Amino acid sequence: MANRVLVVDDEKLIVKGLRFSLEQEGMEVDCAYDGESALNMIREQEYDIVLLDIMLPKLNGLEVCQQTREFSSVPIIMLTAKGEDMDKILGLEYGADDYITKPFNILEVKARIKAIIRRTKKQQAAAEKSKIVEAGALKLNSESRRVFINNREVNLTAKEFDLLELLAFNPNKVYSRENLLNTVWGYEYLGDVRTVDVHIRRLREKIEDNPSDPKYVHTKWGVGYYFQG
Repeated sequence: MANRVLVVDDEKLIVKGLRFSLEQEGMEVDCAYDGESALNMIREQEYDIVLLDIMLPKLNGLEVCQQTREFSSVPIIMLTAKGEDMDKILGLEYGADDYITKPFNILEVKARIKAIIRRTKKQQAAAEKSKIVEAGALKLNSESRRVFINNREVNLTAKEFDLLELLAFNPNKVYSRENLLNTVWGYEYLGDVRTVDVHIRRLREKIEDNPSDPKYVHTKWGVGYYFQG
């Protein structure tokens, strides 16, 4: 998919030049000429990056940046006038990711945009990956709260999932029954530790080929349970 860029500047020639140059790179480019319009567009659309001039009518670039950070983490590059060091500092303090000084070289603008988009996508991919545990034939997705064995979904109850998630995200760490009861059920839970044993047994029946010789959820005799892929 093409990267989507919002260019915000009240100088129409600059916008036109940026738009042409970025479209040559295969990017989709939207344009705004004042801060208010820019803010509305950022609220309504998903952008990969925003190029934001500081000197804008209605709302200036710093105000747009500050208000955007209340609801979005979209990368923002501020466009600042040459020598306006305070603008650069304020821009970064208000949540901008980078700044470029006018007059700018279009090649530098494109290089900065590509670098930030690349970095952001890498961070997003790492964040997505951190929500998934894969061990042997088992795959657990923390965000969608789904578990698969050999690509077939296994239906777990909420507590079974919570137990498996805690163990799977902390492999080889042994949890006592009391610890699991406190963590998964909560400190106010008045049930006894056999509740944990019952849930572990049910969990094994659903995810293990042979529940009496488990591959994933193991027992440390006299201590508790742990996960091993």
